[in-house]
Amino acid sequence: MFKKILIANRGEIAVRIIRACREMGIQTVAVYSQADADALHTQLADEAICIGPANSADSYLNMERILSATTATKAEAIHPGFGFLSENSKFVEMCEKCKIAFIGPSAEIIHRMGNKSEARATMMDAGVPVVPGTKEPVYDPKEGKKIADEMGYPVIVKASSGGGGKGMRIVEKSEDFETNFLIAQRESINAFADDTMYIEKYIVSPRHVEFQILADKHGNVVHLGERDCSIQRNHQKVIEESPCSVISKELRQKMGEVAIRAAKAVGYESAGTIEFLLDKNGDFYFMEMNTRIQVEHPVTEMVTGLDLIQEQIRIAEGENLSVKQENIRVTGHAIECRINAENPSKNFRPCPGVIENIHLPGGKGVRIDTAIYNGYKIPSNYDSMILKLIVHDKDRFRAINKMQCALGELVIEGVDTNIDFQFDILGNNRFISGDINTHFIQDEYNL
Repeated sequence: MFKKILIANRGEIAVRIIRACREMGIQTVAVYSQADADALHTQLADEAICIGPANSADSYLNMERILSATTATKAEAIHPGFGFLSENSKFVEMCEKCKIAFIGPSAEIIHRMGNKSEARATMMDAGVPVVPGTKEPVYDPKEGKKIADEMGYPVIVKASSGGGGKGMRIVEKSEDFETNFLIAQRESINAFADDTMYIEKYIVSPRHVEFQILADKHGNVVHLGERDCSIQRNHQKVIEESPCSVISKELRQKMGEVAIRAAKAVGYESAGTIEFLLDKNGDFYFMEMNTRIQVEHPVTEMVTGLDLIQEQIRIAEGENLSVKQENIRVTGHAIECRINAENPSKNFRPCPGVIENIHLPGGKGVRIDTAIYNGYKIPSNYDSMILKLIVHDKDRFRAINKMQCALGELVIEGVDTNIDFQFDILGNNRFISGDINTHFIQDEYNL
């Protein structure tokens, strides 16, 4: 077993990993930027090392400094969390050269699945259903327009290296294609230093349903059921739940089998997520694979009773999966709300500042993942998510009610948050009835 792990991340996911390691008897090393000198993860870890200024490029994205910190503290492994370097194949290659274990898949798998056009081609070859679109990458807007015209509108232009809604544009008609293609391509170059694009038929008003998978180094792969991540704003998830309220037992089994097939097609290892679009007819299509732990992993933990971080660590140590597919049970219903320091009434403008007072809800089936505390100063340099509120109950109706109670009790003073916005969604009749899709927020709130 690993004796010491360095966490190459910050915020609530760093705290989450530290706690998982503590339970396993593993020492931890926190890295932090100058802006995070007083962050909770630096106080909870056994050791903490400053790796640079507030700018992510000089700290949390600085591979050499993170590897140097790992070597200096004699940590045997690095857990990347999500974001930052978690899906950077070059960083994984550097870890391999330094003989440092990377808690995640290999560099080759990250590269293959991180490049969206290559991932699509791989899934097509494996017989996994994909959204109709280009198998080969597209670089030229005129070439792309010819393809889109033949495919029929609407289409969506996507960056091959994209994520988080960047490098994506929906095109409704032919005359708008080239302009939107160039805008998406420019975003991709700026965000990912990659001009590779691909084009898909745009599925109107689908659900975003993802399957959590675990795969060890011995060829064993299981799925842990699905999460419905349809409540989104600008392609960013807002609320996630498990299981999906409209998926039948038969469809769940079929989609789960396809998710396992997709993972096996690339020889996957570690925790990962196969993401699908599910249309109103019950047809589903592969969208992408996330080769890391997800922000919304707690809802799966709540309905299965498994600790996904600890499973990741055991897989990296070479152990067999702790569960077989026939032993996995999804029990009850779980919902997660992402609480951000932002002002919904001002176009969700980020609101960094000092937490003057915080009161956290509690009770049976209520979980809080956060790194904030009274007096903590939220820096302006990073993502605005400051807390994840997760609830679990016997069924979806009870889980919604429990989440409303928890949101009503949650108090964060000193900064603006989206707590009231989340509360409003939970009380929306369409949400309560399960009539949701990826356009829910846009349709209901004109956002």
